[in-house]
Amino acid sequence: MPAGNVVLAGGTGFIGNYFRERYEAEGYEVAMISRRPGHVSWDDREGIVRTLNGADLLINLAGRSVNCRYGEKNREEILRSRTETTALLGEAIGACGEPPRLWINSSTATIYRHAEDRPMTEEDGEIGSGFSVDVAKAWEDAFFRFRLPKTRQVALRIAIVLGPEGGVMTPYVNLVRFGLGGVQGTGRQMFSWIHVEDLFRIVRFVESRDDLSGVFNASAPEPVTNRELMRLLRRALGRRVGLPAKRWMLEIGAWFLRTETELVLKSRWVLPARLRREGFEFRYGKLEDALSDIVATRE
Repeated sequence: MPAGNVVLAGGTGFIGNYFRERYEAEGYEVAMISRRPGHVSWDDREGIVRTLNGADLLINLAGRSVNCRYGEKNREEILRSRTETTALLGEAIGACGEPPRLWINSSTATIYRHAEDRPMTEEDGEIGSGFSVDVAKAWEDAFFRFRLPKTRQVALRIAIVLGPEGGVMTPYVNLVRFGLGGVQGTGRQMFSWIHVEDLFRIVRFVESRDDLSGVFNASAPEPVTNRELMRLLRRALGRRVGLPAKRWMLEIGAWFLRTETELVLKSRWVLPARLRREGFEFRYGKLEDALSDIVATRE
């Protein structure tokens, strides 16, 4: 008999693959909802209801990558891929005779404003403005508009996730290895991050606590400046120096790479106040420890 049933929605990226492997290693049966062959299709509403019915946990990671230019078409896809899938899942849970006991939905730490003056917590963080923030707010609105008496709901405002496979580590590692791992922009912008293993452990922690619901910042307790981030990356990869990149250089590079400088230049200064208060202990609280583990795993 499996230890339990977990449903991963949109879990085909590096975070979802990590979660699937960890849950399966612990003896859980994992079902996937995605557009890939062999998974429950987003177009199969009845299949989604059947998959969710009797499940212990639903984790929704669905959402088009924001690593692109924010043209009108991409903006629409980024928003729709988050809000429509969240709404579909909420409706499916409502149709279940035995709904999941817990629904964890992704959100983003980008919901807070650019902050170089003070950190943002769940209680006193200031919501920002602009496209990315509008998406984050609409995403959470789509999630919390559901009132599901048998299903506990938790939204994780996830910081930049670091892990050995995929995510932002690949481009950062390539920058450093090609001698471009210097300060980006002013270097003062804050970098809030979390190791993918701690993100998984946060999910398990929330699972174990029936009294927890609402919004949690899923971010390591010690964010760093961009300057410190690049220094630690160079040290972890054995590179003594790296060329800096001014804002105008990043703008040109972002245009050629079909991405946005916001991903590098926005100051995300986020603290996991609720998690710490509830007793969660991070395995990777310091960036140097996280990078050492990740680099060792990649090599």
